[in-house]
Amino acid sequence: MGEDAGEHRVRFRILGSFECWDGAERVRVGGPVHEKVLVTLLLEPQRVLPVFRLVEAVWDENAPATAAHQVRKAVAELRQRIPDGRNLIVTEGPGYRALTTPDQVDLSRFTEGLKQAREATAAGRSAFAATALREALDLWRGPLLSGSAGSVLSAASAALEERRLSAVEQLFDLRLSSGENSELVGEIREFIDAHPLRETLRGQLMLALFRSGRQAEALEEFAKVREFLIDELGIGPGDSLSELHNAILRNSPDLAAPPQTAPAPFTPEDKPSTLPYDLRDFTGREAEVRELLGFVQEAPGTGPLIIAIDGMGGSGKTSLAVRAAHQLADSYPDAQLHIDLRGFTPSGQPLSAGAAAEALLRTLGVPGDRIPDDAEGRIALWRRTMSAHRMILLLDNALDESQVRPLLTSPTETLVLVTSRALLADLDAAHTISLGVMPPGDSVALVEGVLGRTRARAEPEAVAQLAELCGHLPLALRIAVARLRKRPRWTVRYLVDRLRDDAHRLAELNSGERSVEVTLRLSYEGLAAETREAFRMLGQHPGTEIDVYAAGALLDKGTRDAEGVLEYLLDMHLLQQHETGRYAFHDLVRSFAQNLSRGSTGPGGAGGSAGVEEAAQAVRRLLDFALAATDAACDVLFPGRVRISRPEHRSLAELPPLNTPDQARDWLEREQDSLLAAVSLAYRWELDSHVGLLAANVAFPLDLRGRLEEFRELSRTAITASRRLGDPALLRLSLSNLAVACWKLGRFEEGIETAEEAFGLAVALHDRRGEAKDTGVLGLLLSALGRYHEALPRLEQSISIKRELGAERAEAESLTNLSNLYSEWRRFPEAVEAATRAVTLSRSIGSVDKEVEGLTDLAVARLGLGETEAAADLLGRARKLAVDVMSPADMSLVLALSAEAADRLGESKPAAEWAESALQLGDLSGTPMREAAVGNIIGRLHARNGRYSLSLELHRHAHDAATVVGYRVEEAHALAGMAHALEKLGELGPARAHRETANEAFEAMGIPADQTI
Repeated sequence: MGEDAGEHRVRFRILGSFECWDGAERVRVGGPVHEKVLVTLLLEPQRVLPVFRLVEAVWDENAPATAAHQVRKAVAELRQRIPDGRNLIVTEGPGYRALTTPDQVDLSRFTEGLKQAREATAAGRSAFAATALREALDLWRGPLLSGSAGSVLSAASAALEERRLSAVEQLFDLRLSSGENSELVGEIREFIDAHPLRETLRGQLMLALFRSGRQAEALEEFAKVREFLIDELGIGPGDSLSELHNAILRNSPDLAAPPQTAPAPFTPEDKPSTLPYDLRDFTGREAEVRELLGFVQEAPGTGPLIIAIDGMGGSGKTSLAVRAAHQLADSYPDAQLHIDLRGFTPSGQPLSAGAAAEALLRTLGVPGDRIPDDAEGRIALWRRTMSAHRMILLLDNALDESQVRPLLTSPTETLVLVTSRALLADLDAAHTISLGVMPPGDSVALVEGVLGRTRARAEPEAVAQLAELCGHLPLALRIAVARLRKRPRWTVRYLVDRLRDDAHRLAELNSGERSVEVTLRLSYEGLAAETREAFRMLGQHPGTEIDVYAAGALLDKGTRDAEGVLEYLLDMHLLQQHETGRYAFHDLVRSFAQNLSRGSTGPGGAGGSAGVEEAAQAVRRLLDFALAATDAACDVLFPGRVRISRPEHRSLAELPPLNTPDQARDWLEREQDSLLAAVSLAYRWELDSHVGLLAANVAFPLDLRGRLEEFRELSRTAITASRRLGDPALLRLSLSNLAVACWKLGRFEEGIETAEEAFGLAVALHDRRGEAKDTGVLGLLLSALGRYHEALPRLEQSISIKRELGAERAEAESLTNLSNLYSEWRRFPEAVEAATRAVTLSRSIGSVDKEVEGLTDLAVARLGLGETEAAADLLGRARKLAVDVMSPADMSLVLALSAEAADRLGESKPAAEWAESALQLGDLSGTPMREAAVGNIIGRLHARNGRYSLSLELHRHAHDAATVVGYRVEEAHALAGMAHALEKLGELGPARAHRETANEAFEAMGIPADQTI
């Protein structure tokens, strides 16, 4: 496989039923119209075909009025369904052109094979010509579209059929010339049965019979064809066939077989078997074994049964092939041969096809003087010998298809098993089985089988962890267990603890001649130098999955070129793929890749400090890309946000599509864990500016998804990096974000301390935006503690500065906080005014998340004024807009208020449903503030409907949540709710105590006593 193998992954088969393949996956291109349009384009690649030609090919004379439109629509859909379809089918002038390469279409490969055969025949290279013809004819699976096409494609199919039959006749001529006779009789008869008018075939059959000593049958064959031609066409045989008949009658010496140019096939005296032994403790792979055996038993047609088993080094390919070969040995009694093709072998070159043929012949016992000196002759003798016997051939450790293909022939009853670390996608007619890692249960079973059940089952948890640390790779598991067997005093837990050190894990997985690191290095060293460099750089990606955009940044390539590298490494099983378009390292492969950049000086390594510098550059490009992409995504999702200037971080990498909220949201959701890992990566490399700026962006989606503890830890990391960097502006931003996280988590005192430090930095830096942000956060935190008189001036100051700066999103945020404060004070008209302005500002800049917050606070104020229908309408709008833009905590509040409004309007069913959903989201939110507020709202709803025990339970839960974090207003509301429920339940003493405590708390906060919304 060449280095550009990733550029043309799509293959088309049109000789027979139409098929489109993307690697090992079949692609459905659409219905009959799509197939006919595409096949017509593929028949004449690189040529522009006008639309009317495509219409004619699809409908003949019966084209509908919309035919041209349907063709254009079919082309558009083909471009979408076929990978890279827009570059494959291009529009030019009045029509379309298929820009396929010769290796993408089986017809092009068929044509090229015929051309090679003609050139080889002219040059006297008969054996090569025969091989080229065989491989070309192996591509044939039937007429175009299996004969279901219209007249245009049928005419093309007929022309191709004529070319095929001519190639068949040419191949029979070559085989007759090489000395084959009796073995050809049956094959030629099959073609005559299908094409009885082909006189060339009749003549070849007569000659093969005559040379086999069957003169009478040859003459009888002439009589048959003469009678058939007269009956069918009213004519006799042509001159060439008549002259051959006369020569056979005369027993002409000119018809004698020419001297053999290739030795006759060899028949071994015994039944040699060189298969490796089958493992007694072979474990797992039941599905793969069943698939392999089932294919052998049910495979139709003639020719060798080829099964290609691919997988990463150490995945157990050879063990699987050996097990299957032993189970099938009785069905292939002539021989069972194994040969290591050395595609990936320490200190060795891969075997050439000629060397492999010689080794196989010697294994069969062929005397040395019968083995031709030239590689072509050895291959020809092997193929003739292979075609004459029923055997199993295990071609182990193949480098690629070109190493295997010359060793195969047709027809034959040989079962060929090929193992390779590369996906042999171009090995035609092969059934492919790709091995991944073992399922966890099979991994544990393997440990038990090798280590012994007693010892393994004494530490089941450690055994499971051992399997996980070995990446469920059979080789790694066997090496680890072998170490345990050699060290009976080691516990499984002890080895697990040693393996936890990622930097030294590969060194631990080494036992005798077996080593996971050596196995991986063989795959790595088989790559071209440029691909090895790409492999090392991809290993710097910190996430569990890599997409083509991040890969492009790491590799400093365009996404299409990066995808080519990823696909090639996927084919080489140095990457895995669990989802289309996303790639992942096996854990041990990642460790190997990262070790290469830590200063490895071994073969193919990055070379000490050069490797570290290479990795540093790749990491910086990745972080620049992550910053640019999160900037773009956050700008779309959170319009009006303010970001700190960053002229030094300019990414030249191609960004993913992030033009719409859906695109931005999906990308952030998909990449969230990788982005968190990228911040940690930046921190380890001391790229502290990237840490702070990227953390500020990643905080947005974390907040949105309610991942608040991670939000807090991320902000703390950014603060540490900013202090290390000595950047006060970045430190202020990071402190401000931490203060917000603390507010959401109920860490109010920590939040106030942090916000005050941030505010002090903003003042020192003359950062008015920072002052506005941090005074607003301080007001928010003080409100949560019930210190409303201190909070109010800070919120008002924040709003004033934000309005002065034109920071509309930030102003809307503070206005909702102010509205909430006024609602707590029961100053509902002022709350309405603040929330209304917040909604207006948010809508003007397209900030949906802030609009929902404003609508929610406006609904609270309307409920306080008794305007329940208006509040219900506002909440309905909030619910509609809130999809994908609100955290679970904030959504729980919207639902609780919706339940409150519906209940007041007498709509009991939706009220109950929203109440239940609100409580579930509130409990899952991880936000004690929301748990308390939602519990109190739903508790009051139940009390209003006479469900006092349930109300009491909810208020108690709300009180616990509020007390833990010091959320004083909801703590007081919970006490008031508990007092009301207890009064109704007849427990007057506790009720009186709770009410007195609640009233004191309300009074301290300036809230009218015993008032609830």
